[in-house]
Amino acid sequence: MNDWKRSFNAIWIAEFFAIAGFATTTPIIPMYFQTMGISDPAALNFWTGLTHSGASLAMAFFAPIWGSLADSYGRKLMLLRAMFGGALLIGLMGLSTAPWQVAILRTMQGCVTGTVAAATVLTASIVPSKELGYRLGLMQMAVYLGNSVGPLFGGIVGDTLGYRSNFAATSLLLALAGFIIIRYVREDFAPKPKSGSFLRNALPDFSPLRQVPALASLMGVIFAVQFANAVVAPMLPLFIMQLSAGAQSVGSLSGLIIAAGSLSGALAAGVIGKASSRWGYTRTLLICMAGAFLLYLPQGFVRTPPQLFFLRLGSGFFLGGTMPGVNALIAKLCDKDKQGATYGLSSSISSAGMALGPVVGSTMATAAGYPSVFFVTSAILGAVGLVVGKTARRHTVHDTVSSEAASPREERP
Repeated sequence: MNDWKRSFNAIWIAEFFAIAGFATTTPIIPMYFQTMGISDPAALNFWTGLTHSGASLAMAFFAPIWGSLADSYGRKLMLLRAMFGGALLIGLMGLSTAPWQVAILRTMQGCVTGTVAAATVLTASIVPSKELGYRLGLMQMAVYLGNSVGPLFGGIVGDTLGYRSNFAATSLLLALAGFIIIRYVREDFAPKPKSGSFLRNALPDFSPLRQVPALASLMGVIFAVQFANAVVAPMLPLFIMQLSAGAQSVGSLSGLIIAAGSLSGALAAGVIGKASSRWGYTRTLLICMAGAFLLYLPQGFVRTPPQLFFLRLGSGFFLGGTMPGVNALIAKLCDKDKQGATYGLSSSISSAGMALGPVVGSTMATAAGYPSVFFVTSAILGAVGLVVGKTARRHTVHDTVSSEAASPREERP
């Protein structure tokens, strides 16, 4: 087996374990707060939203810094930092006795983690160009598979061993992922520090956005998709609790429904990620946005967990098809020596969307009920789809006009 294929396989497996670890803990945080005595719905919404937003906001600030350091000191080192740092901080969350402690540790987690961006840039640096779109689609599949298995595993662990055990399980999975990277990943990359100063090398590099204007449009799509998804994500376990009032093993049920959307997203990342190069990335993105819009809207009207389960399967599939093409375009557009900085900026934009989303979601849930978060998400996805469609049409017209202007005019008799 080629060295790069062996390294890619190891990154894929490690990232699957890492994301499964994060997803083992995140969905049970509202229930964990309830064991600490938080029973008022408004307070529960507040702490849930704050905990998610704090981590995402911290990640948005630090991701460009880690991206610049990846270009200066190595991409593998940055992935190890994210995995082992997360293992330590999430393990400490299991010892928390109050919501504010969890919120602080989650914010610190956001400062040091970011395995998706780190794994993506490491993959982009070792995979041959002709394999890039397909392999980044597979990497996105690992993320979705981890997000599908993790909540289900976490629900079972929480229901059988108690919610504190989830944090220990997450810590062990992240540590295992880190050891896989150490043992099996070979990085053929010569770091190029910008200067001898660590602090200067850590400064975020925004030059890719100036040099390649198309990157700004891709960053806008990433922000909108992550924001829309984050409006729903923190409130979803609480909505499932409301739908299944009085049911046994609500943690397992919540994990199953969350896993459904992630599992279908994993399937889409593999299938659509491979086909998008033939269909065209813009057309694929439009189809995925339209499908997600149509399937998020009715989720606000469901009355039973099975109804929500099947709609999450559909919406997860279309949402999962958006990112492989976007990541492949970023890799092709940016300079290879600045991939760390570029994916760091991408992760920052993504995290900003994930930070703002829970604030909007918790506010809407408190003011208008849990169904409202699905309506907001559907509207955002529909708006992004319209903007992408308009932009694509404008570029098509511009290219047609330019082509006609460049061709010699036929003389009239």
